[in-house]
Amino acid sequence: MAGQQAQQTIHVGGEWREALSRATREILDPADAEPFALVAEGDEKDTDVAVEAARRAFDAGPWPHTPVVERAALLRRVADLLVRDRERLGLLESRDAGKTLEEGRVDIDCVADAFRYFAELVVGEGGGRVVDAGSDDIHSVVVHEPVGVCAMITPWNYPLLQASWKIAPALAAGNTFVVKPSEITPLTTVALIELLVEAGLPAGVANIVTGPGHTVGARLAEHPDVDLVSFTGGLISGTKVAQAAAVSVKKVALELGGKNPNVVFADACATEEGFDTAVDQALNAAFIHSGQVCSAGSRLIVEESVRERFVAELARRAGRIRLGRGTEKGVECGPLVSEQQREKTEAYVASALAEGAVLRAGGKRPEPSDVRPATGYFYEPTVLDQCHREMRVVREEVFGPVLTVETFRTEDEAVALANDTEYGLAGAVWTADAGRARRVAGRLRHGTVWINDFHPYLPQAEWGGFGKSGVGRELGPAGLAEYRETKHVYQNLAPKPVRWFTG
Repeated sequence: MAGQQAQQTIHVGGEWREALSRATREILDPADAEPFALVAEGDEKDTDVAVEAARRAFDAGPWPHTPVVERAALLRRVADLLVRDRERLGLLESRDAGKTLEEGRVDIDCVADAFRYFAELVVGEGGGRVVDAGSDDIHSVVVHEPVGVCAMITPWNYPLLQASWKIAPALAAGNTFVVKPSEITPLTTVALIELLVEAGLPAGVANIVTGPGHTVGARLAEHPDVDLVSFTGGLISGTKVAQAAAVSVKKVALELGGKNPNVVFADACATEEGFDTAVDQALNAAFIHSGQVCSAGSRLIVEESVRERFVAELARRAGRIRLGRGTEKGVECGPLVSEQQREKTEAYVASALAEGAVLRAGGKRPEPSDVRPATGYFYEPTVLDQCHREMRVVREEVFGPVLTVETFRTEDEAVALANDTEYGLAGAVWTADAGRARRVAGRLRHGTVWINDFHPYLPQAEWGGFGKSGVGRELGPAGLAEYRETKHVYQNLAPKPVRWFTG
């Protein structure tokens, strides 16, 4: 947060400011629960001022009419600045969200990739889609225009990455915006606004209000001068956002929860290399960023004939994952983001054990160490065996380092288990049979399906889910389309009287 006082984290109309109420919030490092930053705590009044600035910048400012080539050039400059500040931003993301420093660095790389992708996408587009009107005297074309003022509400687990998936396409399309980062992990989003200003974005185009969801987020969702609201977060909050936005019939994009199956067939484990790879990827799927990932492979669905061997090795390796402060060398997994999130995780594990699950690894807070302060929000990677669909831990999104294990005997049973969820965000299938891989992937009702892999995503490919995982798409051409309206322009080159009526 260089360039302004720590509590001046609200950016409106090109100026950094405190909250109108002068309220502030301490930002805690989840590794030790100690405050390390102070931010402004905005409310509805700050939100109204920010939306007014964004509205003015859209209606009377230059950005919506800036040539696409110039908008793309600015996005590329932002990507270059992100690369320049990679270490600083990666460290800030690590301390803010609790993830390892290496995860933070990778996040910054992905953010830069997103800005570059949308820059290239808009530059490569044509001037609109020509519609054949059946006459040489008619020129008919469908063109894209920016939506207007966009409200962006982002989550705490991937603060900068999720913000970039909204901000980059919104700017590429010519919109203005107000972003509300999570109140517990706002720091890198504030830093991104600084970089946008440094890159030359006109005043009022990018606005940020730091503050809680029940005030700032709720006001953005209902504000009559907001044209689109894009929300990433939990199902309950997402439902409230959709209800508030419906009053003024805004465009809405929602990326909500996931309860993602990782289906492992026995033939994927027929060789030692295949077995080791499937186990390693199951660990990655479930425990990266302490399981605080919407696409986490938190449901292992493994063929019965290899279940015991697979789970035994999985549990052994889960018990060896090195927990600690994300900035410490050799640490593989950081803390949960808050005490509330840890208590929620503990409650899910307790309910699973009460319902008959068998604990194979973890299930408790770790002992403190030189890299793991006693005050940090740490929880051991946990493997729960012999789970079934009626358990809460299998049905509901935990957002913690908890992996449940279910078994199947047939392909049909595997598909039925994988699809037996109200969510439909992502899933994976592991098999050495190419035909089976295609069949199962085709039958899974999830927005993204990985075959013999887990977690990679491509900026060029749309991201989103089925069912209660949300509506709309991010990334790819569809992600850009979310921030656009379409207009049909019909031009008669040789107008003549119609003479339908007498007179």
